[in-house]
Amino acid sequence: MSKILVTKKNHITTITINRPEQKNCIDQESAELLMEAWLDFRDDDEQFVAILTGAGDTFCAGADLKNYVSQAKRIPWSKNKLRRFIYNGTGYMGYTRQTDIFKPIIGAINGGAFAGGLELACLADFRIASETSEFGVLCRRWNVPLVDGGTQRLPHIVGLGNAMELIIRGKRIEAKEAYRIGLVNEIVPASELMTRVYEIAEEICAFPQAAIRTDKQAVLNGLGTSLDEGLRIEAQLGQYALGSSDMEEGLRAFTEKRKPSFKQED
Repeated sequence: MSKILVTKKNHITTITINRPEQKNCIDQESAELLMEAWLDFRDDDEQFVAILTGAGDTFCAGADLKNYVSQAKRIPWSKNKLRRFIYNGTGYMGYTRQTDIFKPIIGAINGGAFAGGLELACLADFRIASETSEFGVLCRRWNVPLVDGGTQRLPHIVGLGNAMELIIRGKRIEAKEAYRIGLVNEIVPASELMTRVYEIAEEICAFPQAAIRTDKQAVLNGLGTSLDEGLRIEAQLGQYALGSSDMEEGLRAFTEKRKPSFKQED
């Protein structure tokens, strides 16, 4: 059985980390398979929304530290390889350091999302969590840094103060606290999690996709810029959707008071 499972249905790609006996920790093979899965989703024109989840009762407990220790001893990185990785490497846990997927990503958090697992959760655009989910930078106690986007994405999601407390204290929080600080958008019973997430994904798939992707790209590209520069980015990227036939169809349908028929241009 593959360590990463990928299914496609109704324009929805579900990526499942499938190492439940290891708390869905990510080893080198898992990271490479995640990379392949994200690239496939990014480039498949028939896939509109991705769902990321974990098998069993854990989302992801982070990197497989035993694997990385043994791998580092066997294949030590040269300074040149390390320099290249720092500049434009994909990420220790797959696609975590890339920002060019403009299709929606939903995190279905079915249990513990710790350390690198929390970073994977933050890769999603928003997160739906089960009542049993937990979160935390638990790698703090082992002197392992966040190197898969956690220090950059988490503050944007929960605010600087909440992010710094999680990062510095390494404390474990439950679903209700995660919801309070904005880390998760909705909490549902564990038995209803995937049903609810698919429901949301299908709702998104029913929309025309061009404007969703343009707006997501504008958000990502505008982070950290001045308001003036962000407004320019928004206006520039918006031209793709404004000039599409689906935009014309949407306006006609609105005027004619009918359901639009989109070609789903990207």
